[in-house]
Amino acid sequence: MSESIETYRTRVSGFWSPKHTVLDGAGKPLGVLSVRRNRVGMIVGADYRPEAGEVLHFRREPGLLRAQFSLWTDGKEWLGSSIRQGIVRRTIELWTSTRPYRLVPRRGLGKGWRMVATKTGQVAEIAHPWFGRGATLTVTRKLDFELLLLGYFVGTLALWETVPPTSLEAVDRTHSGAAPAHG
Repeated sequence: MSESIETYRTRVSGFWSPKHTVLDGAGKPLGVLSVRRNRVGMIVGADYRPEAGEVLHFRREPGLLRAQFSLWTDGKEWLGSSIRQGIVRRTIELWTSTRPYRLVPRRGLGKGWRMVATKTGQVAEIAHPWFGRGATLTVTRKLDFELLLLGYFVGTLALWETVPPTSLEAVDRTHSGAAPAHG
């Protein structure tokens, strides 16, 4: 795995409408991601309010898939979106204006996701502890912070699905973008 170029942590408070405080590597707060639910309890979106900068809005797109969200700025600029192709599939596709990414479960037994670029391999890892609600977000290649937040937000909605060991397909796709070797 590549050397870490940036590390963030999150601290979560609240239950019905949790607030995820994002901290930099030194523990300084960068902003708060506030989750919104509808009357029946379904998560319909979130807002990220940074200490400085533009507010980001995550909103559920129409459809039946629970990981179908888009990311917008305050000025109505689209930054990215996510979709999950099926309920039993353990990957989440992320799109930006420049390139596609994929969230796949971390290797081995544990909670969390790896963010993988289709051509260059793993760009970040989102690790959650077995107990507790925070996370560590480790960036290993150049990646927009907003896209990392989208991956973190969408990944927290399906966190327990990452506990079983990952599939061979997901592991093989992260090796420098090369096709898996079969034998």
